[in-house]
Amino acid sequence: MIEFKNYFEEWLYGQNGYYSNYKQIGKDGDFFTSVSTSSFFGGSIAKKIISSIEEGFLPSNTTILEIGAHHGYLLADIIQFIYTLKPKLLETLNFAIIERFENLQIQQKKYLEESFGNIIKLKHFNDISEVKLENAYIIANEIFDAFSCDLVYTNKENILQQAYISNHKIEFIDCVDEEILNHCKKYSITKGEVALSYKDFVDTLCKNITHFEFLTFDYGDRFPRNDFSTRVYEKHAVYSIFEENLNLEKLYKNSDITYDVHFNYLSDCFKENGIKDIVFNTQLKSLVEFGILELLEILKANVNENTYLKETQKIKVLLEPTGMGDRFKTLNIRK
Repeated sequence: MIEFKNYFEEWLYGQNGYYSNYKQIGKDGDFFTSVSTSSFFGGSIAKKIISSIEEGFLPSNTTILEIGAHHGYLLADIIQFIYTLKPKLLETLNFAIIERFENLQIQQKKYLEESFGNIIKLKHFNDISEVKLENAYIIANEIFDAFSCDLVYTNKENILQQAYISNHKIEFIDCVDEEILNHCKKYSITKGEVALSYKDFVDTLCKNITHFEFLTFDYGDRFPRNDFSTRVYEKHAVYSIFEENLNLEKLYKNSDITYDVHFNYLSDCFKENGIKDIVFNTQLKSLVEFGILELLEILKANVNENTYLKETQKIKVLLEPTGMGDRFKTLNIRK
């Protein structure tokens, strides 16, 4: 019998885990992301990076650091839009990716080399603990919903219980972990996910990088829902982890598993490191503020109407208030 957080970690990152090999994203994969929807997602981030440099918050030799770059599509989109909007910046900017799996590092390097040749300076890190930088713009797209988490549940006797796994079956046992108990008391959590793994990551980030802007996009909200959000994605079908007759053994390591991010806790992890400049938003509001609509106007002036309309439809998916635009939230943090 093991704690659910260890089961979750092995599912995604263990030997032959789901993320240990490249997975297709989009219509042929298990799930969609904002990256697979439109290159203008990366374009709006590029515009934000340029603004942060031009206003003097970051220097022109900043390292653009992506955490968990998958195939490298998002970083490539960012580089392409920087080249389009401010090509001279590519002469001074540095680029880096944190990726634990060597085979994915190889694929990312190959893709970026094929896309840009030797125009950019790219470095790989295996873990955040290896990163030592003076200045960085850090992009973390949908990473926190893949950090290991515990599951907790308050039973009829008002006792907080913690999930364990035995033979791919979930069983709740009275929680004796003081960290979990204190966390649930602090945030009034009676049921749902507890991802204490955020703290070590944020502490290391703040210790190792002197001056940074950090941007993350993820499913979730400020407050815990006091319900389970853990779900499995397989070929665009979504299953609750507690769905009746769900075959976890079959899905284990062969499908994606995720949950909603508790953004107030994530924000507090940065606040505990003395950081106060923290902005929480929806994806819709962030992308509009970053300038995605201005980018669309630039496109309109340079392409035919059919191309413009196709891209407009893709951007609508990113911004849709009842879809990605509201379900995805952002944190923009400056240290």
